[in-house]
Amino acid sequence: MLASYIEILRHKVPLVQNITNFVAMNLVANTQIAVGASPAMVHSMEEVTEFIEIADALTINIGTVDTDWGKSMLAAASIASKINKPWVLDPVALGTTKFRHQLASRLLAIKPTVLRGNASEIIALNASWKRRGKGVDSIDTVTDAENAAKQLARCIAGVVAVSGSVDFITNGEHSMRVFGGSEMMSKVTAIGCALTGVIGAFIVDQQPFGATIAAHACFNYAGSIAAQYAAGPATFNSAMIDALYSIKPSAINNEIKIEEA
Repeated sequence: MLASYIEILRHKVPLVQNITNFVAMNLVANTQIAVGASPAMVHSMEEVTEFIEIADALTINIGTVDTDWGKSMLAAASIASKINKPWVLDPVALGTTKFRHQLASRLLAIKPTVLRGNASEIIALNASWKRRGKGVDSIDTVTDAENAAKQLARCIAGVVAVSGSVDFITNGEHSMRVFGGSEMMSKVTAIGCALTGVIGAFIVDQQPFGATIAAHACFNYAGSIAAQYAAGPATFNSAMIDALYSIKPSAINNEIKIEEA
């Protein structure tokens, strides 16, 4: 039952280290607090490897990456993998520049617990992994990315989540689709980055595949509730945080459609 995942999260109050982008920091922190986690925005090379020792999980988002942050990301991911701390990779816009694409590929090689992206990002990263990358096609759909997601999941021995109108989540052997959400979610910047942060909170001390499904279900349910009260993107942003905070675990089981893919 997916409800147990949020109950465990709220009881644990996990400390999640986030190396995320400037645009997303506020929303990521507030959504993690809303679901029951404790966020820490720690990205300095002088601190990342020490902090991951005390954190329960790590999220890495390359949205506003530079050379120094790239070094911090690689160092933190390496330590997390070495000491078996779960971590999530969000390869934002990886096909736009050579630097970004190469960094995402290097991070992927460290094998994140969960890889989350949109369809184009997942397709491009899979192509790069197979040494035949051509960049990102912005018209890709979640369905287009399903095979790439399965291949990547098997390569990293982890979970790959493809976000879209219907989310696709796979561990390479088993796959699920999560429905729900709202069109308004696409009108708020960094909403996908916030989802990555929520996944980071859910996967602490929990089975990654099920926890990632539960995180999407929780996020989509909150989005559908927020849309009922929002007058536009700004009020939706606030309503989304409120909905995540007040969500009842039973709602994840009863209100969101989830099916095997």
